[in-house]
Amino acid sequence: MKRSCWRGGMAALLLMAIAGCGLVKSVGKNPEGEELARLDTLPNYKNGTFENLAELSDSTVKRNRLLLLFHNSSKITRPSRGLPWVKTNLTTLTAPAPTVVWFGHSSLLIKTGQGNVLIDPVFSNHAGPIPGLVRAFQGTTNYHAKDMPPIDVLIISHDHYDHLDYRTLKKLKDHIKIAVVPMGVGSDLVYWGFDPKKIIELNWNQSVTLPGGLKVTATPAQHRSNRTYTKANKTLWASYVIQAGQYRLFYGGDGGYGPHFKQIGQQYGPFDLALLECGQYSPNWPWTHLWLGQAAQAAVDLQARLLQPVHWAKFPEADHPWNESIKKLLPAAEKLGIQVNVPRIGEPYTLGDPPRKAVWWNFE
Repeated sequence: MKRSCWRGGMAALLLMAIAGCGLVKSVGKNPEGEELARLDTLPNYKNGTFENLAELSDSTVKRNRLLLLFHNSSKITRPSRGLPWVKTNLTTLTAPAPTVVWFGHSSLLIKTGQGNVLIDPVFSNHAGPIPGLVRAFQGTTNYHAKDMPPIDVLIISHDHYDHLDYRTLKKLKDHIKIAVVPMGVGSDLVYWGFDPKKIIELNWNQSVTLPGGLKVTATPAQHRSNRTYTKANKTLWASYVIQAGQYRLFYGGDGGYGPHFKQIGQQYGPFDLALLECGQYSPNWPWTHLWLGQAAQAAVDLQARLLQPVHWAKFPEADHPWNESIKKLLPAAEKLGIQVNVPRIGEPYTLGDPPRKAVWWNFE
């Protein structure tokens, strides 16, 4: 048994090494030539990499990241049965206010009067360059690229595999009018066949108003980027402000807690809804994800009227119980007076409706 596990691990490591050499299409492509020269002019790009707003000392981040692929040894990181889900016809959604459909982890569709917004879609049932290593939970794989309506704007928060998925985007490419991505991430999309004229790259605090009237602003986040284990922070990571008519929504992407949440709230808030990460925290990356309950404080800082947790309930990327984050978030939010919306996967929620509060996650 030990020999079999060793061989499996070595095979996976070999495949990762091949991916790191650029022989797998899903690895993408970092900016080169004129694109790289353009990044060199940016104030948050120094010495060949993007930087967070604050310097952060992180002694644990240098651990062998390849070994983290095999760290989920506890059964509680995966639910014992399939998660409940709702089948929704996404092409017929109509509502007077923005309607949000969550597909697990951070994949979201937002139907607005100004257009359809698709955020960080991952429908390939795994998170990584190699199928099978980080498998999606049962019950989270019932939506596919073919189920999506025409996409007026694709929004990508950063280039990690659980947010920027080659296999999904390859299928969606011809149904996306415009892609809005952080600086440098456009190189991946061009490499995968996207028309460069349909890609808009934004730096923090830059905005674009799209033909339908949607306004999208990239805002800071405290995170990192990489698609191989040898080259990090060659592209930017971002959170986003989405203005749809009179409504303001905030999507946090991935990122740890910091003063930037309060700054964003003061500059762009208040928000009708904040979509903030609620899981996959670990001592191996202590400052790049929100910890237990911190999403509630971030929602307060953002001046958000309603919080919806994302970045949970699909992939086992950290060694904590799969539903620990939501169990800890709810009492923290109640203490701070923040309303929380926790729909089932695929269950539409329209702004202004009562928050979804049915407890569907209370099992191991």
